[in-house]
Amino acid sequence: MISGTRVLAWSEVESPVGPILLTSTNKGLCRLDFSSEEQARLGIDLWARKWIGSVRIEQNDLALLSFAKQLQEYFKGKNVHFDIPLDMYGTPFQKLVWEQLQTIPYGELRSYKDMAASIGAPKAVRAVGGANNKNPVAIVVPCHRVIGSNGSLVGYGSGLKIKEFLLSLEGTFPFRAEAR
Repeated sequence: MISGTRVLAWSEVESPVGPILLTSTNKGLCRLDFSSEEQARLGIDLWARKWIGSVRIEQNDLALLSFAKQLQEYFKGKNVHFDIPLDMYGTPFQKLVWEQLQTIPYGELRSYKDMAASIGAPKAVRAVGGANNKNPVAIVVPCHRVIGSNGSLVGYGSGLKIKEFLLSLEGTFPFRAEAR
């Protein structure tokens, strides 16, 4: 290994919403991209330069096998809680929002307003939405479970069709209850 260069492992997983590229450091999952390796590489390179520095990206299906299995079980409706070590990079505010996202149980929804209040920043609804959008490990950190306070789906970085699919899979779309 070149001095100062970290290795990122990646593996592609097929899913009902298309290919998903998983990327990890030696500490845990750091990215989940809704695209094939070919499409995701540029985004990973840019992201890594910003947050990690010099990296070498290598395909390593074995290193990501447990992550891939849990994701496949999720899509089969058999996994409602991920037991995946994470290595997330972001601003302190983003990390605070991402931690709060992890408290939303499977099959439940929250509004962006609820999320802002839960982190003690009730006026930071837009900032919470921005942090939600920058979540590097969607699904595992369930940003899809956040909707508008009026019950609308609102944005999702990977597209509303994927958000709708994930909420349907979890039994919350069409909405059976209002966001708490």
